[in-house]
Amino acid sequence: MSFIDDIKERARKQIKTIVLPEATEIRTLTAVDKICKEGFANIVLIGNEEEVKKIAKENDLDIEKAKIIDPAKSEKYDEYVQAFYELRKAKGMTIEEAKKLILDPVFFGMMMLKLGEADGLVSGAIHSTADTLRPALQIIKTKPGTKLVSTFNVIVVPNCEYGNNGVFAFADCGLNPKPNSEELSEIAISTAESYKQIIGAEPRIAMLSYSTYGSAKSEDVEKVREATKLAKEKTPDLILDGELQLDAAIVPEIGKSKAPGSNVAGTANILVFPDLNAGNIGYKLVERFAKAEAYGPICQGMAKPVNDLSRGCKADDIVGAVAITAVQAQ
Repeated sequence: MSFIDDIKERARKQIKTIVLPEATEIRTLTAVDKICKEGFANIVLIGNEEEVKKIAKENDLDIEKAKIIDPAKSEKYDEYVQAFYELRKAKGMTIEEAKKLILDPVFFGMMMLKLGEADGLVSGAIHSTADTLRPALQIIKTKPGTKLVSTFNVIVVPNCEYGNNGVFAFADCGLNPKPNSEELSEIAISTAESYKQIIGAEPRIAMLSYSTYGSAKSEDVEKVREATKLAKEKTPDLILDGELQLDAAIVPEIGKSKAPGSNVAGTANILVFPDLNAGNIGYKLVERFAKAEAYGPICQGMAKPVNDLSRGCKADDIVGAVAITAVQAQ
């Protein structure tokens, strides 16, 4: 059974309702057709019902099992406006601004989550990460005890002996541009928790750099070294090490050579990148060159599951993101 088939099977055991606010996007509707046929989640589409059904019919897509809600016609509109206004009035929100924003499918979908009428949301095929996550941070907010919202990508590399049979988590590839040492340590800890929840395997975390164990010296290397120290102090039971170069992190013989005595070198299944440039470039290189499956960016630290998509995503990527979001919601 493939990684994503296993996730879908787990999602079927406790069906959750997932909101897709990009209801007129053909990739979204293609994904909904597949999700409804496979039956691992209930779907709510946010948009004009006539327009959504017209696009689906023109493309021979069956979305009959999905619920379609038009914010402008919803009986919940006034309730959502008032609730949103109450949430944001201390930040200067007016009732007029709330009325306008709740007509936006992403904001409407977030209010469904906030008020318990849905379990998760997936967006980003036509919205930027900021346009997906800003409403989430305003409405859903962070879960108790969370110091930092971050993201990770699940990367499934075919015919790969590295990691957990080719299954990796890459972090942070979608949200925090230049994390400091403290933030980098939090990203590592959160990704370990997410990996256990979603993959079900023991996390083995490599804090990546262009240096291994002091082979180079710079502020960038020192940041990763300090982040490794902080993460170990906060969670001493985690299998985590750094700073490590990529080859030392995942290739056993190179790990033994470059980092003898490391409990991670050569066996890492979580790769924590030093900044967003490295993480975003890294996951897209692996996705394209290795023909890997890439799911995410998957958010961690939100009070309820909200997940972003790459605007270059395929319909199957949306299917996978919905399945992962459903499992997170369990």
